[in-house]
Amino acid sequence: MPPRARIPEKSDVTDPLPFPAEGPTATTVAEEPAPAAPAEARLGPTGRPMPELPDPRPVTEHGPARVISMCNQKGGVGKTTTTINLGAALAEFGRKVLLVDFDPQGSLSVGLGLNPHEMELTVYNLLLERDVRIDDVVVPSGVPGMDLLPSNIDLSAAEVQLVHEVAREQTLQRVLAPAIEHYDVILIDCQPSLGLLTVNALTASDGVIVPLECEYFALRGVALLKNTIDKVQERLNPKLEIDGVLGTMYDGRTLHGREVLERLVQAWGDKVFHTVIRRTVKFSDSTVAGEPITSYASGSSGAEAYRQLAKEVALRCLDA
Repeated sequence: MPPRARIPEKSDVTDPLPFPAEGPTATTVAEEPAPAAPAEARLGPTGRPMPELPDPRPVTEHGPARVISMCNQKGGVGKTTTTINLGAALAEFGRKVLLVDFDPQGSLSVGLGLNPHEMELTVYNLLLERDVRIDDVVVPSGVPGMDLLPSNIDLSAAEVQLVHEVAREQTLQRVLAPAIEHYDVILIDCQPSLGLLTVNALTASDGVIVPLECEYFALRGVALLKNTIDKVQERLNPKLEIDGVLGTMYDGRTLHGREVLERLVQAWGDKVFHTVIRRTVKFSDSTVAGEPITSYASGSSGAEAYRQLAKEVALRCLDA
């Protein structure tokens, strides 16, 4: 019969985390408060501490509006999604919002349930027909407190026709002027280019939000956009400023996504919003349903992210 295994004595066991020796030193260590949680636990996706954002202050009267363009010459980065859902989140906080679909693809209008082939008047008519007023074109969005200035493919002709107009870069600014006193925020969904329509939007705006997909090719084009914004600021609209850069379609599970977001913060610093919009199928589902994610999937992570963004935008731009 093989010998029975010996049970190790206490003195034979090596404790990888030995208790402190008895005596005054041990008493001192035991009475120290527990160490604070590591700083990494409080960091957001951008690598900076996540601030505690207050709800936007309540408003008793509306206007004048801050006009903000959603601008990026690259398509598919989340401009339309951000325009719809940021507008809806701001409306939830009591702001009166006007969305302007300034893209001939009309994605903003379709994303709010409108049929582009059934529109009698659009932003195209407002730009080029002098007898059309903004009240004739604005329609309800289906979200309380949020209206829509719709668009369709007709707008693609405006870029050619505006070339021959006097002060062609100020056309949108002129037609939006009557709405400024009736809204708190006007969000312009720009087309994915840096043409005359986008220059019109930047000329009419007080600020720019740059949605940026957390992907390398999206990062490369931001320098060109910054150059265009600087030119508009210098030559057409001195009050124009960049309100923030928004990371969208973020997937924290990939090293690439984390590196792009890190590079973005290195390049733009505090201009990058703390809020980051993560990928979720709920955004596609809400678009098909023709409503914002804040109502379609109110408790989803995407809806909460846009509410957080609304708080940031209000703190930076509206309540400052």
